[in-house]
Amino acid sequence: MAQKTVAFHTLGCKLNFAESSALARDLQDGGFLRVQIKDGADVVVINTCSVTQQADKECRTIVRRALKANPRAFIAVTGCFAQLKPSEVAAMEGVDLVLGAKEKMNLRSFLSDSEKRPHAEIHSCEITEVDRFTSAYSVGDRTRAFLKVQDGCDYKCTYCTIPLARGVSRSAPLEKVLSDAHEIVTKDIKEVVLTGVNIGDYGKGEGGNKHHEHTFMDLIQALDTVKGLDRIRISSIEPNLLRDEIVDFTASSKRFVPHFHIPLQSGSNVLLALMKRRYQREMYVERLSRILDRMPDACIGVDVIVGFPGETEELFLETYSFLESLPIGYLHVFTYSERDRTEAIVLPGTVPQAERKARNNRLRILSTLKQRAFYEKHIGTHRRVLWETDNKDGRLHGYSENYIRLSTPFDSRKINTVEHIRVGTWRADGTCEAEHFNSSHP
Repeated sequence: MAQKTVAFHTLGCKLNFAESSALARDLQDGGFLRVQIKDGADVVVINTCSVTQQADKECRTIVRRALKANPRAFIAVTGCFAQLKPSEVAAMEGVDLVLGAKEKMNLRSFLSDSEKRPHAEIHSCEITEVDRFTSAYSVGDRTRAFLKVQDGCDYKCTYCTIPLARGVSRSAPLEKVLSDAHEIVTKDIKEVVLTGVNIGDYGKGEGGNKHHEHTFMDLIQALDTVKGLDRIRISSIEPNLLRDEIVDFTASSKRFVPHFHIPLQSGSNVLLALMKRRYQREMYVERLSRILDRMPDACIGVDVIVGFPGETEELFLETYSFLESLPIGYLHVFTYSERDRTEAIVLPGTVPQAERKARNNRLRILSTLKQRAFYEKHIGTHRRVLWETDNKDGRLHGYSENYIRLSTPFDSRKINTVEHIRVGTWRADGTCEAEHFNSSHP
């Protein structure tokens, strides 16, 4: 009997990639061979996202692609979109199985019979039933691993469906995080990125309990002792949870890198209040000042939303000017998208789609300018770059500790190695040239 094959397509965040990787390892343990969708897999797993309205369109596109490669492919859809709108997903032609938040990490148990079905089977539950943490981390072609330490969110931001898709805030037991980290080290992975929905909330719901057993500070202190981990990167952390002690510890650590991604969403206190964010812009400035006081070379990335209800041109310009004034390295710009069952959907002051798109473009241009200025500020400085696996136009790429994208002529011997380099000139491809010097330099 031929070995069953499985292919994955993952949409959305680093957390989804960590979970897809864990699911893939579990299926491989169960006898499946992992392949690409284009190879005509027997089973195709689509791990979906819910952040924007594109989820439906993207999911349908992947289903069609999978069935074109193998008309008999068994299609399983999971992730946030599957939890939020299971009936809508099940109605898509070609879908056989829909798994909600509680069931998705038990995927293997649903695949004992992976024959095509006339109607999709739905296994979903009320999100209030989702209160257990399932560990996951990603490995594979990457030189870094995404390590899931937290899931769910207790915040009630008015634009966000994640609490409805992933449930309450809950955390991995500290012992399990450390165990996963040691396991990652054995796979010769040089960098770990801590991921979750709201990782600064780490410790809440640890091991299924409602109280905090540990804090995010406990977590990073423990991970800092794991031998063999070259670099640890904090993915995204809320400004109100990025406390002084965390910044100070990161600055003193040899493993935690000087790179923070801190959601802002708006530079207008009026809009921050409408979004029900837990800070004002003044706190955001304080957080950045603390970081750069302790780590002058740190890179700071920012999430921002354009087109939120009530965002007049004046309020948008307030956000633009605020971002322009900040000492940041880049922006992740999101266009506001109406989501069912959120408070923002009924707020007045709808921004026309064309205006949302125009504002998004303006901030993307600002992001490019900010990134280039950050890179050029560091030209001539000495950095450690972790080289990745790609070969694009004969170039090898990697990131410095402070998130400068560097490139050098391709050399396969350098893949997954850390090299001391000098940051050279800005290139047209958006990287800096990695210049080599005497390797005896500290």
